[in-house]
Order: sequence, then structure tokens, then C-alpha cells
Amino acid sequence: MSQNLPYILCIDDDPQVLRALVRDLKSQYREQYRIISTTVISEALESLLELKNKGETVAMFISDQRMPEMEGVDFLERAMEYYPDARRVLLTAYSDTDAAIKAINSVQLDYYLVKPWSPPEERLYPVLDDLLGNWQSVYKPDFRGIKVVGYQFSPKSHSVKDFLAGNLIPYQWLDVQNSDEASRLLSLNNLTIKDVPLVFFEDGSFLSNPSIMEIASKVGLNPQVKLDVYDVVIIGAGPAGLAAGVYGASEGLKTLLIERRAPGGQAGTSSRIENYLGFPSGLSGAELTRRAIAQATRLGTELITPQSVKDIKQKDGYKKIILEDGTEINTRAVIITTGVDYRQLETKGVPDFTGAGVYYGAAMTEAAACTGMEVYIVGGGNSAGQAAMYLSKFAKSVYIIIRREDLSSTMSAYLIEQISGVPNITICPKTEIAEAKGHDKLEELVLCNIDTKEQQQVRADALYIFIGAKPYTDWIALDIIKDDKGFIKTGGDLHSCDAFKRIWKQERDPYLLETSCPGIFAAGDVRASAMNRVAAAVGEGSMAISFVHKYLAEVK
Repeated sequence: MSQNLPYILCIDDDPQVLRALVRDLKSQYREQYRIISTTVISEALESLLELKNKGETVAMFISDQRMPEMEGVDFLERAMEYYPDARRVLLTAYSDTDAAIKAINSVQLDYYLVKPWSPPEERLYPVLDDLLGNWQSVYKPDFRGIKVVGYQFSPKSHSVKDFLAGNLIPYQWLDVQNSDEASRLLSLNNLTIKDVPLVFFEDGSFLSNPSIMEIASKVGLNPQVKLDVYDVVIIGAGPAGLAAGVYGASEGLKTLLIERRAPGGQAGTSSRIENYLGFPSGLSGAELTRRAIAQATRLGTELITPQSVKDIKQKDGYKKIILEDGTEINTRAVIITTGVDYRQLETKGVPDFTGAGVYYGAAMTEAAACTGMEVYIVGGGNSAGQAAMYLSKFAKSVYIIIRREDLSSTMSAYLIEQISGVPNITICPKTEIAEAKGHDKLEELVLCNIDTKEQQQVRADALYIFIGAKPYTDWIALDIIKDDKGFIKTGGDLHSCDAFKRIWKQERDPYLLETSCPGIFAAGDVRASAMNRVAAAVGEGSMAISFVHKYLAEVK
């Protein structure tokens, strides 16, 4: 039997009558519905709350009128709060028919059955067939899975959605301001808007205003480290890290991959990657990430997310990875693939609305909320162009703000051509943002012409920012040489650094992707002189594993 079948709930305080009813219902409907029953109304109400929180569906209530805790009519009225569309049937004795007739109006009773209903083929099934058929004609299956309840323009709600989406976990978003289902879940669980964001799980439990780590633990992410010593630990699960995970595990290395937020890195948030080899029609960053994770884990790579590394130490020829929660991991080699973070726009007002109308990166989790709205994008690179193309499917208008005269020097030709063919995308050249305004969320932008200094105030429902990136390397305290922007120096580039001779004590030169600390490598966008392309990052991640093999051969 499918576990997604809707329920029929039966209540009668007479166990003998209830057994007979359940027997007849199962005989006729067990293939289409799950039949549950109880003799106690309080148990029925508890079951309804549990079913509602789990996202289950009840198609019909059948209740006896004369119950010790409350009358059947009163129970059906309570049950409507949980499942207002379910069909309601009252079981009555002949003497209770007046109450049943009144209930047709008071609780929108669909039918009343006078006991006994024998034979069911004549007095029960035809009635229920008609009611259930009517219910099926208007029934739309509820989403089964995680439900997130919160405010659309709440930074906390955005963080929860962004985490779930980034980790490829399906969820349903319910906005407390316009969702009846959200209001119903709050009311039934005696919760208020002060408790949002709320995350409801498939087992019926929920978390109020949870931390990302609490959600991760609940959904089964962030498992415990399994081995005492790894051959290689990869820090960062962007394209470079995932490629290293695939090649490391496939070549027999005990491989651990640690990601601080969500796999895929910046590439994982891309709505469309059209220049990646082997995908002529392109693919989304989420799809590329999903495939890579499946491949790496199938081959044996262990993945821990979300978990941050706060330090790397060297001891007795081994590297010791120190996680934020204090966990220590021993490894023989390390590959740093932490990538980059989007640079923050510090213009007046912008920081006030981060997560409340202002988003860094593609923020595909918020795209649908932009339907019919005025959306602005700052930045002229490929990421900005891809975001504009994606958002144009939802927004009324998309405006790309750039400081240059046009996009030709910063964006790929294929994207410029695509953008030129979309009527609701407008380029705003020689323009910058002077101020962001709003109350609880972004509402307006003040735009300034760079040449004339003329300003105009425009309505803005959302602002997506792509103004470059900075490497995520502030956490590195070891003697790993970085350039003046924080990118990690590797290979031959280290010879031009004054500190290199003091730090490097090996007789050989560093390998191409090796840092100033032997056995610690860097790949992808975090590395100085990197190509900043998905294909290049994948190539460097796989190449790093070949250098790990060479290093491990030296230290055996």
C-alpha cells in the first residue's frame, strides 16, 4: 500500500460499532485510503495535529453524535480547523436526526447516517462513494516534505531557505502574511508570529527560529567523522572541492570533504551554466552540484556540511584540522578549495536590507517571490547576466546597473546577445546606487549618474548584488602565503615572496598547486592566478589529487 494515501478517520465510543465500521470501510476502500479509528475524541484531535504537521491528508471524518467528551457535531467543527475540505459524516441513532439536520448548516455537514447501516452495499458505500468522489474532484495533494513558515522579507527566513536550497533539500515556503496554511499551522500548534521562522519536518516535529546547525542535524547532514586518519581532507565543496573528492575517492584515498554552508559554491547558485563542456543546452549550478555530490559519495568520499574549519595545525608529520565545534581531524594532506565570498556593497542603506530585499549572488530561492516586481542587479559579469536572464522570467522589469558604458568588457558575448533579446531587461550604464530606502524591507533605490551626478529615486522590490568577490581565507593562521588580496599563492609563484625561503624547508620546489606548507594544496577560485571558470576549478581539483599522491609517496 502506498504511504501517501489520504486518511478516513472514524470515531465512536462503542468499540463494537467502531470495529464494524472499520471492517466495512477497509473492505471497500483499503486500496485508496488509510483507515484510522479511535474511541476517544481527545486522541482523535491529537492525531489530527500530528497528521497536519506531517503534511498528511484527511479525506473524510465519520463521527458518532453521542460521545462522552463532546458531541460529534462539536468534534466535526473542531476537525474543520485542521482539514476544512474533508468530508464530514455524522453517525446518528434515529432519535438524533434533528441534531443531524441542524448540523448540516452549523458545521456544513455533508451527510448523516442512521445506525445501523446494514447492508453497507446499499446504505453505506453509495453514500461514501459519492462524497469521496466529490472530494477527489477538488483535492490537490499537499506538499510532502519540509515546510518553512516565515516572513518573505525576513533575513532569518531567507537564511533557512537559502541553506535548504543550497543543500538540495526540497521544501515548501509558506509566507505568514498571505498563506492560510501558514496561519493554520501557527494556530493549531499554539504558536505566534514571534516564533517564526518555523521549520516543520516530515515526522511532524518542528523547530522554532532554529539555527542552521539544528536544521542540519535534524535532516541528517553533518554526520560524525568516521576515521581516525584521512589521506586527504578537502576544505570547501565548490566545483574544485567536489572534483577533488571524486578523484581522491576513486583513486583509493581515504577522502573527507568539509563544507561550511552548502555544496556547489558560487557555481551552485547559478541559474544556468552554458559553457561547461558536455552540456550543449547548459545546466543549472544545482544540477551540476547534485550530480557531483552523488558521484563523490558513491565512490566513497565522506561529506560533512555545514561545518566550518577554524584552523589547520601541523604535528608529527600530520595535519590537524580544527572545526568550529572543536572537533579535531587528522589527515596526511589537505586541499583548500574554499572559493570566494561576494563582496559587500556598503552604500548607505544597503546593509540594512540584506536578506530583506537585498541579496548577494543569484539567490534563486527568492526568484519566485519577485513575480511582477521591479528588480535591480548590480554588476556586469557573467553571474549578473545569468541572474538577469533567470529573474526576467518572474519579474515585471529587470535593470542591470553598471558603471561602464556597456557590458562588452565584462560579460561573455553569448550572454550579452541573450540579454539584448529579452524585452523586460534594461541596461543602466554609467550608473551607481547612492542609497537604499525602505521600512522593514527594500522599497526604493536612489540611482546616480556617474558623469552628470544627477540622481533619481526608483521603486525597487529586490536588489541582487554581483560586485566581485574576495577569497575566503581569513580563517587561515598557518604559514600559508597569500597575496595582498588574500588569495593563496602556490607553486612557482611562491619564489617571488620574501617569506618563502624562511618557510619552505624542502629540497624540492613546491608542486604546481602546493602552498608554502608542504602537503597543503589550493585549487579553484581561492588560489592566486586562478582562471575563475567552473571548468578550470574542476580541472585544478582533479589535478590537486595527483599532487597529493606525489606528496604522500614522499612521506611514507
